[in-house]
Amino acid sequence: MCTRAHRPRNMRRLQVLLLGLLLLHQGCCFEFVIDGEWEDEMSQPQDHRTRHKRAILTSEEQEDFEAIRGDDITVRSYKVESRITSRFSHTIVRSSVVNSGSNPQSIAFNVQIPKRAFITNFTMNVNGITFVGSVKEKTVARNLYAQARARNKAAGIIRTNSQDMETFKTEVHVPSGSNIEFELHYQEMMHRKLNLYEHTLHLQPGRLVPQLQVDVYIFEPKGIATVKASNTFGAQFADLIKVTSTKDKAHIVFKPTVQQQKKCENCTESSVEGVITVLYDVNRDSNAGELQVSDGHFVYFFAPSNLSPLPKNIVFVIDVSGSMWGVKMKQTVQAMKAILDDLTIDDNFSIIDFNHNVRCWSDELVPGSSIQIADAKRYIENIKPNGGTNINEALLRAVQMLVKASNQRVIDSRSVSMIILVSDGDPTVGEIKLSAIQKNVKRVMREEFSLFSLGIGFDVDYDFLERIAMENRGMAQRIYANHDAAEQLRAFYSQVSSPLLRKITVQFQTDSVAEVTQNHFDKFFSGSELVVAGKVLPSESNTLTSFTMGSAARLDITLETDADTTELDAELAKQQHSFTGFARQMWAYLTIKQLIAERSLATTAVKKRKITQRIMTLAVEHQFVTPFTALLVESGDATERLLADSPKDPKHGCCSGGGGSSGPPPVRVVYQAPPWVHMPTPAPTMGEVLEGPKEYTLPQQVNLVDNDPHFIIHLPRSNMDICFNIDSKPGHILNLLSDSGTGVTVNGQLIGSKKVNKRTYFGTIGIYYQPDGISVIVSTDGITMTDGRNNHSFTWGSTAEIRQDGIRISIVKNSNVIITINNSTQVMVLLHRVWKKHPVNVDFLGIYIPNENQYSPLVHGLIGQFSSEPEVSLYDIHKGADPLKKEATMEVKGNKLLVTRGWQKDYRRDKKRGSNVYCWFIHNSGKGFIDGHYSQYIVPNLSSFLHMP
Repeated sequence: MCTRAHRPRNMRRLQVLLLGLLLLHQGCCFEFVIDGEWEDEMSQPQDHRTRHKRAILTSEEQEDFEAIRGDDITVRSYKVESRITSRFSHTIVRSSVVNSGSNPQSIAFNVQIPKRAFITNFTMNVNGITFVGSVKEKTVARNLYAQARARNKAAGIIRTNSQDMETFKTEVHVPSGSNIEFELHYQEMMHRKLNLYEHTLHLQPGRLVPQLQVDVYIFEPKGIATVKASNTFGAQFADLIKVTSTKDKAHIVFKPTVQQQKKCENCTESSVEGVITVLYDVNRDSNAGELQVSDGHFVYFFAPSNLSPLPKNIVFVIDVSGSMWGVKMKQTVQAMKAILDDLTIDDNFSIIDFNHNVRCWSDELVPGSSIQIADAKRYIENIKPNGGTNINEALLRAVQMLVKASNQRVIDSRSVSMIILVSDGDPTVGEIKLSAIQKNVKRVMREEFSLFSLGIGFDVDYDFLERIAMENRGMAQRIYANHDAAEQLRAFYSQVSSPLLRKITVQFQTDSVAEVTQNHFDKFFSGSELVVAGKVLPSESNTLTSFTMGSAARLDITLETDADTTELDAELAKQQHSFTGFARQMWAYLTIKQLIAERSLATTAVKKRKITQRIMTLAVEHQFVTPFTALLVESGDATERLLADSPKDPKHGCCSGGGGSSGPPPVRVVYQAPPWVHMPTPAPTMGEVLEGPKEYTLPQQVNLVDNDPHFIIHLPRSNMDICFNIDSKPGHILNLLSDSGTGVTVNGQLIGSKKVNKRTYFGTIGIYYQPDGISVIVSTDGITMTDGRNNHSFTWGSTAEIRQDGIRISIVKNSNVIITINNSTQVMVLLHRVWKKHPVNVDFLGIYIPNENQYSPLVHGLIGQFSSEPEVSLYDIHKGADPLKKEATMEVKGNKLLVTRGWQKDYRRDKKRGSNVYCWFIHNSGKGFIDGHYSQYIVPNLSSFLHMP
């Protein structure tokens, strides 16, 4: 049996950190209650058994939570307003309360806020006396608080932790008839999970409120793709949450009347008790990401899609010690069965379960076939938890399994290898020193492996699980041991089950940015988002450009995007409900979060102190309550003060603000890192030369097809250009180049104008390279690359370079794409955009193929056949019916043709007007100049080779 002690299961394990509040104005009859003793971290014992001591709230206390608490009070109003601009939210919670009883009493103001949020301000007005907050270094704020407390003018604020929220609490004792107004501000960056951003607001006023209102304003410059809102109050409230949206704005409002708030028609109790959740996503016009510049700062959002997932190699490491007995194990087995069903034949996996011993379902990684998955399910169903916990040996065994598979080349070099640890407690067998386990795992982990840690319940040392995950390119998540633990496990796996990119780097032009947040990422998972922020340096240019590089399945990509540095500020100034300081605050938010994570892994006290000082400086400047700062709220004359600290998490200690050498070192608070976390790396140095996708060009003389469609064939030896049209039908696919010797074919599919039986154009071009099975499809909507197993799509909205084996695709934003095969064959496809409401014209493509391409003797096609230049003679040049166009006789391929002198357009340098190319025009769809009839060049699909009789 497990040697750990078990706490009663019916108790809500919430940690309470006391925060100080001073509210007392001399000469006024206010009295304030101290909710607990001040806890001095510097005096905490360092014994491992006592450092995680925490206060516990019972489940009854949690269920009895009320936003406004008092025996005989009137809540005049309770209002919540969130302004979300570019994924960054600023939320204000306001309440106006009156002590309507005949006696003095305590009135509490409680707000549940997301754990990732930073409180930025708290103000309170009591009968005309206003207390305004400011963030200060914790030691400074505590000294001021202590001075007030020495005069017996101190009271308590409590913040506690629950499953997904923190609870901010304050309590004030006031005379009868007193008016109190509370106002709390907090800010948070929206994290994208499973393709959606989630904003949650907890409402539990505890009574009927005459003015109860929630407003959420969203402004996203690129546009809102989807937005919806839900609640946990009950089905009767579904229609009371109104969602209105335009292209780039949304407004969610909840404003129930007193009658609508009631549990029943004649009840005096409120049904408003739960959470309003807003889910939304934004429009993305390219895989290159979205770059926004505002208030001297930039934010870059990267969330590519339409890429094939990378194969996965997963070792599941499951704690089966005695403490997992019962519901925990049942939920884990249930989740694992669903997770195993998600594996594909391209994935490799194994299962390790451990208590005091370590067992392997399979000593080696095996493919995710239906047979192996069925056997793995039977294995986990038969697990019987018992014994102690040997985390060290289990993790080392998992790493060895991945190393062996890698050495034996069992796994794809471009695949993602990960260990997923599920545990509910601290080690009790084998190596039990957490720092030693951390060092052991770090020593054997390879750079290409990642570790993800899932801690079930509150008995586990979550601080340790988070450190060991972050240090090994993963993340940690707490799983709450309740009825939906299985769903929590499945939801976590869904976030990491579809890796799309590895080794992502975001860079900027030299001398354009400074103080950049984390810009190197180990991997990107589908449905998530990478965010980089920084300061924009002064420049004569109004354009900021970013370059993003990464490795996908079988290919490497480089993406470029840019932003006008003045455009967004002008747009924000027009918006009534936007958060104009979002970029500055988001940069500070990301920087502080990453510094806190970096501090947790710092190996020396000197490094910790330097990082702590940096955090405090930023937090004070940007007014964030962090583990190292506190919110000091003062009356106008600064004689009355209240103090709000950051809370401790279960099984965490609290961080001291000073970082000094006196006293025992504090236990750190480590914030959860995103799933793609890799320790922050410095921004590019100013001397570093950054290059984006290279813009490739073609020779001046080429063969081309453009417009409706006009062919221009350049004959180098004769220094002559020959033109002809093909009068085919929409839907027909014409072969332009077919070389079975090199395995390259190029085909174009015709589309028609908006009026029937009028002009035709090329709407889709297919380039197929048979040796590698790679197909590139270019349309007016985007570029798609497939290789039989993987499918990757890119839009015209960004400049990009994609490489796979011998294929290079170079996209120039909204202009052209050049496909290069083995550095010997190039094809340029030019994009033509027309006015969307044009009554006739449509978007179309032009094709440009250099004469210098290297083909085999088997090459053919409408263009390919002229790689072997035919003999051409021209004579009898004379005036034609049109005096501006001469006529002549041309002998070619044994045919005598009447040709007309004219010109067609090369649009490479000027897509609107084009450059004139003077040529001799062949009538009747090139008859006599091309081999056979044009209908013989019609092929069945875009990857077909030409087979001429």
